[in-house]
Amino acid sequence: MSSLSLNAALPLPAWADETLARLDNIALEAAARVRVSEALERAREVYPALPAPGVWFDLKGASAGQAHLGRGGLRFNSVLLRENRGIFFAEVIPHELSHWLVFHLQDGVRLKPHGREWQTVMRELFALAPSVTHRLDISRARPAPYRYRCRCRDYHFTPQRHAQRQKGRRYRCRQCAETLVYCGRNTAL
Repeated sequence: MSSLSLNAALPLPAWADETLARLDNIALEAAARVRVSEALERAREVYPALPAPGVWFDLKGASAGQAHLGRGGLRFNSVLLRENRGIFFAEVIPHELSHWLVFHLQDGVRLKPHGREWQTVMRELFALAPSVTHRLDISRARPAPYRYRCRCRDYHFTPQRHAQRQKGRRYRCRQCAETLVYCGRNTAL
């Protein structure tokens, strides 16, 4: 996979921000499926046998997307999609389709998820910098409504971390080493 540049590394055609902004949730998910198809067409230019992935919008938490070989497709975070439409269409969907392509290469399941092959696909097929993480605001996608406190600062726990604390797990502040104490729910979220 030394060179994929059949299309001179052009980015996928842009979707107008105004068009994306007008879409309701159902139409936005349908448009995201179309974008996956556009990225799949580009990937099939270099790997014609690439199967079409399933597409789901059931991912939760801080992750924007996930290529899931075992499940047979791509998962996306619907909250982050709604709040970051342009970035999803320009970066997140090609990022996950790049994983999908690399999974299907010979020995693809043994390759590093963000290794050389994936980076090559990102650069030479989608004309994108191979960035491993996103910089999206995850506050609404991963709410942390449980307030905890030590003597030096406040903390906000996710429901999962709060449940662990309720089961007896202890959390300590790294600055003052005091055990964190539950102070109630944060109703501002």
